[in-house]
Amino acid sequence: MNRPLRLVPLLIALLAFATAAAAQVRIKDISDLEGVRENQLIGYGLVVGLNNTGDKLDNAVFTRESLIGMLERLGVNTRDQVAKLSTKNIAAVMVTAELPAFARSGSRIDVAVSALGDATNLTGGTLLVTPLLAADGEVYAVAQGALATGAIAARGAASSVTRGVPTSGRIANGATVEREVAYRLDKAHALRLGLRNPDLTTARRIATAINRTLGPVAKVTDPRTVALDLSGRDPIEALASLENLRSQRAILLGVRRARLADGNQMRLDARRRDVVSDESSGARRSCSVQSCPSITRSNSAGECRPAGYIRSVRSGR
Repeated sequence: MNRPLRLVPLLIALLAFATAAAAQVRIKDISDLEGVRENQLIGYGLVVGLNNTGDKLDNAVFTRESLIGMLERLGVNTRDQVAKLSTKNIAAVMVTAELPAFARSGSRIDVAVSALGDATNLTGGTLLVTPLLAADGEVYAVAQGALATGAIAARGAASSVTRGVPTSGRIANGATVEREVAYRLDKAHALRLGLRNPDLTTARRIATAINRTLGPVAKVTDPRTVALDLSGRDPIEALASLENLRSQRAILLGVRRARLADGNQMRLDARRRDVVSDESSGARRSCSVQSCPSITRSNSAGECRPAGYIRSVRSGR
């Protein structure tokens, strides 16, 4: 007589899992448009204005030659006075940046600056005009400006203290884009969506959701790729309508256990990594995999909270 009643909690848990497993996510949160990405830029430059913390010209030959070449371009000849160059207020640096997709000429981007020689501190330095090149060897941006290292270095008679990395820094909006990447999204009619986590089931569901909205334009070509044929359509309008479409994530097999810092043992269902069971009470809850990557039970009611509420999770079997 009591056996059917014992199955009620199990059925409730199964229904809760089915609801969570069927939860949908936006297509733009699980895929990217292939070809629309950042490009890495790199350049070599000089930082001046350092407080005797720059490169030693006797050791850093490239710094000395760069200094001589820069002065020559400015009309100052120091070739016959190389032995007298002993400044320690200059440092050779490598400059890197990320060129965002669709960056236009004149827009500003951040740059990172790192010492190349034996400079000990770049704090207070100023980066001189530095061209930034891409992999094709063309100049896409030009950087210049005052560095901010965010580090603290202090030296006394008997000891020294350093916090952070004083030999690298950043310049906010320190580079100006001079060349645009030649890509016309409004003229592209054959596009591809790339899944961040390759899975045939998820790709098929995405294609089904797109075809339900735009007609037969999407086709799965492999676990990572959904090809779009937008012939006769406005690509911008079509992509804008697809951004917020929702699709179900694939369900992966497997269950993992985790023991939280407060000692409570939870079971994290890996099929969507967002269904959690409290093994002490048998309660079952769901939490978004993006907004709550780590789960903790905050109170006796079994409330889900994000990772900021817990410092460590120890995995168990």
